[in-house]
Amino acid sequence: MTVQVHISTHPLVQHKMTLLRDQRTDPKKFRELLREVAVLIVYDATADLAVEDVAVVTPLGQAAGQRLRERVGLVPVLRAGLGMVEGIWNLMPNAEVWHIGLVRDEQTLEPIEYYNRLPISPTVDVCLVLDPMLATGGSAAAAVDILKRWGAKRIKFVGVIAASEGVRRMTTAHPDVPLYLAAVDEGLNEVGYIVPGLGDAGDRMFGTG
Repeated sequence: MTVQVHISTHPLVQHKMTLLRDQRTDPKKFRELLREVAVLIVYDATADLAVEDVAVVTPLGQAAGQRLRERVGLVPVLRAGLGMVEGIWNLMPNAEVWHIGLVRDEQTLEPIEYYNRLPISPTVDVCLVLDPMLATGGSAAAAVDILKRWGAKRIKFVGVIAASEGVRRMTTAHPDVPLYLAAVDEGLNEVGYIVPGLGDAGDRMFGTG
């Protein structure tokens, strides 16, 4: 199976990533940038969604068009994934949104599940896991594990910044799940943070750092 890691080189993405990384960027601006980058990344992640042909009546006649055939679910990993939902939801207002809560054990760096609001059985065709940070890859891999046990058949990971360790863990554990990112950095420090990274996305988003 071919591993799919998609890293955006779009100038707008890279410009906004530079502002996101800057420690001088305040929480309000950080939230705005995160929403904007999420929209640009998900544009690539949804390029292969299935559509069906439809006809609509314009003020001047009839036109052929297309509409989405596949149902999409957005699955933000709490808490930082919340910052990616609004922008993407504006693009796909009919998408369902569910939440998975995972906290990292600071001793083992492994994720612990504390919240899960998935319905009893899958109601969509494609799940987009949203988390701006792919550091150790533990939370992302755990979220995908949860979705697969739930019965999801098609899953994609949409992030912002990753460490090579996180990419390696995800592509090893879930080679069928494509990754869509804006940057892959050199690695992790001794406490599992991406270097040079952008700090803790949740803290910077909510002003709690």
